[in-house]
Amino acid sequence: MIMKKNKKRKVSRLLFALLFIYGSVLVFPRPQSVIGDNPLRKAADAKPMIIAHGGGNKEFPDNTLEAFFHAINFGGDDVMLETDVNLTKDGVIILSHDRSLDRKTTLRNADIIDVNYQDLIDDEIDFGYENRIGGPNLYKVDDELIRFRNFRLETVTPEDVNYPIDLVESGLFPRHPEKFLVSTLEELITLFPNNLINVEIKQTGDIGLAALTEVITLMDEYATSHQTYQRIVLASFHAVVYQQLLALKNTTHPQLMFSPEMSGVIKFYALQLTGTSAFYFDQVSVLQLPVSQFGLSLSTASIIRTAHLHNIAVHYWTINDIDIMVELIDKGVDGIMTDLPSVLYSVLYPN
Repeated sequence: MIMKKNKKRKVSRLLFALLFIYGSVLVFPRPQSVIGDNPLRKAADAKPMIIAHGGGNKEFPDNTLEAFFHAINFGGDDVMLETDVNLTKDGVIILSHDRSLDRKTTLRNADIIDVNYQDLIDDEIDFGYENRIGGPNLYKVDDELIRFRNFRLETVTPEDVNYPIDLVESGLFPRHPEKFLVSTLEELITLFPNNLINVEIKQTGDIGLAALTEVITLMDEYATSHQTYQRIVLASFHAVVYQQLLALKNTTHPQLMFSPEMSGVIKFYALQLTGTSAFYFDQVSVLQLPVSQFGLSLSTASIIRTAHLHNIAVHYWTINDIDIMVELIDKGVDGIMTDLPSVLYSVLYPN
């Protein structure tokens, strides 16, 4: 009988100790993933940032300078520009969501890594299409070429954009009266010197690593003149590229800002769910999330609050529904990525 009582006391003490440890973890200060100001977070009383996905690719052709110039009409320097990049054969980082050019141009079977940027310029290849595509590398599967139309089903041209007056007076824009020409990351950095920029590297493997190297080279070149390390956040869904981002952050480029890939998001989700995010030490600057995944809500107040405790920004993609925009605004998110920057602007700033 005495032995049973002693055993019960030991179990009770162990449970008490575990509960004490768990309770202590819940109140531990959260490690700061970003030390000091995080430019990707909004001020406490500010509205979320408008993040123009591909420049707002339901309003103007995806990842073109014209789309980005259109987007800044709805918020100016406060609009964050989201783009995808790929490396060309001649070593230029161009803006493109796909690793091939079949969906957006008249070219066929055109892997970007096999195409020269200079040829795209010399031949005035038009990026103003939205062709039907299929296959593992996004090649066209039919012969029909489909011109881009916006969400109102209107055709648009580069001359429909309201460009900054100084660029118009200098004769730089529009670049072409009808065609949407290839755009580069260097142009995005230099033509939008005050906007935050989200850059996703689309290629993977050795090509993806080479693309990352060129992106870092550009960021280094413009680090002083255009504050690239204060304005640009990098992203990649490819593990090999993300691992290189971590390596750069921990060695030569501690100022790098980037978002986690899938495993990092899963880790954060699990730790915040159990209240143990005191053990989250990843040095990411922003969580870029869908509102839900695998049947789980990723836009809960707990996720947003926990991220902010770590000084991590929270941005949601890709939000084109007004009701979801309003819901996220009410929850205090830092940024909303959308194909429709004009619509989000009207929600944030109604008349």
